[in-house]
Amino acid sequence: MVVVIGQLIFAYYIIRLYGASGLQGNLEQWNAQTTHGYVPHDLAGNVIFGAHILFAAIITIGGPIQLLPKIRAIAPRFHRINGRVYIVSAFLIGIAGLYLAWIREAAGGLTGSIFISINGLIIFICAVYTIRFAVQRKLATHQQWAIRLFLAMSGVWFFRVFLMLWLVIHQAPVGFDPETFTGPFLNFLYIFVYILPQVFAQIYFKAKSANLPRFHFAASFSLIVLTMGILVGIFAATIGMWLPVL
Repeated sequence: MVVVIGQLIFAYYIIRLYGASGLQGNLEQWNAQTTHGYVPHDLAGNVIFGAHILFAAIITIGGPIQLLPKIRAIAPRFHRINGRVYIVSAFLIGIAGLYLAWIREAAGGLTGSIFISINGLIIFICAVYTIRFAVQRKLATHQQWAIRLFLAMSGVWFFRVFLMLWLVIHQAPVGFDPETFTGPFLNFLYIFVYILPQVFAQIYFKAKSANLPRFHFAASFSLIVLTMGILVGIFAATIGMWLPVL
């Protein structure tokens, strides 16, 4: 529930900042929180960035809803339609993200572009297997890949939340340069939010199928700690990053 609320707040921020300013024709406002959001005389790049933001809003709202068991039970048709929209959005946002990372240059320079590309590749793989096992009606495996896809699609959101948690803890940009947005902490954070969730998910699914009680306890404890950190990060991001620019 913490992640759902946090992502809905992020979706509101996206719609208010990027959607409202786009409809008003104030595209320069896109640069309030994003490097190279709007670039004059670059129609293709601006359209792709706008599409990227649109799909970000769609997945941020649709993703958490898609994983709710009650929705699957009482509204299976909506679950299927929302799932198709989510999958299509996954491919489109991944393609747009790769374009923006390498053509527009992502924040964080070459390292940032590489890790964004890795995240995009993970999104594509998870999306393909989510579709594959849904078509084959292997629903348990489908749900596992859907969770992996959700984690991959939430990578940018996790990055912002844990970055703000880090800043709350240290009260300063420790371990990275805020001007160039590079440094050892950010390199660790890329791995932490883009790659490690997939590793953790794989270990969890394997342990769950093997019924290992001790591991379940360790996993539950780890999730509680992460949830507390995410809660603090959401609050800090909302107060310090998202609401001030609205």
